[in-house]
Amino acid sequence: MAFLNSILKNSSNHKTPFEHWELNQPLTDGQVHEIVNADIANPIEHNLNYDGTRAIDGGEGKFREGISDGGKALKFRCFVTKENSNQFPNLVEFIKELQNPSTYKKISEMINKDLSSSYVRVEVICDRKGFWLKPHCDIKEKLMSCLLFVNKHNEKEDLGTDFYDENLKLAKTVPYKDNYGYFFSSGPNTWHGMEKKEIVKERRCLQVNYVTFATDWKVN
Repeated sequence: MAFLNSILKNSSNHKTPFEHWELNQPLTDGQVHEIVNADIANPIEHNLNYDGTRAIDGGEGKFREGISDGGKALKFRCFVTKENSNQFPNLVEFIKELQNPSTYKKISEMINKDLSSSYVRVEVICDRKGFWLKPHCDIKEKLMSCLLFVNKHNEKEDLGTDFYDENLKLAKTVPYKDNYGYFFSSGPNTWHGMEKKEIVKERRCLQVNYVTFATDWKVN
């Protein structure tokens, strides 16, 4: 229960520019290994440029709203599903932890949202050279947004997520430290993204959400 243990014993609460929590050591070694070794296509090799969204091909959040697989960009995204679960046994254990009432009830209490009827969505991310993410607020279907960083290539800490105030002025950057991350609840003025920065090799992360739409992983 590394994730819950991190929340209980190794987290810090921050109120600005919106309420969020930073987590230290939320992943096990096995989970980190699977994130590092997940096979994710490189958009540059397919003549695609990053457009400031996670969809890569231009699909905006409105297009993807309510679509659990992320829309048209699936081949460049790696969601952990029951179909590919044999490739990610440790991340499946991570998902089971998120499905566990002791975990989601604690997070429900922290973010003041009922997660008892929600679903878990987990995506392994590998951002390469040229990636950036324009400031945005997550879709309302995301009840909890979480990003966990895996930095095994000594990338700069400023590659973490940028948080903005309601005027879209950069307020802070969550550091891109190995086995570190954050979570918050979606809502108005939870503006976040990533400025255009230099990624030398890759930026690996695990994106974790409790969502209202159906995925393979309903909470217990």
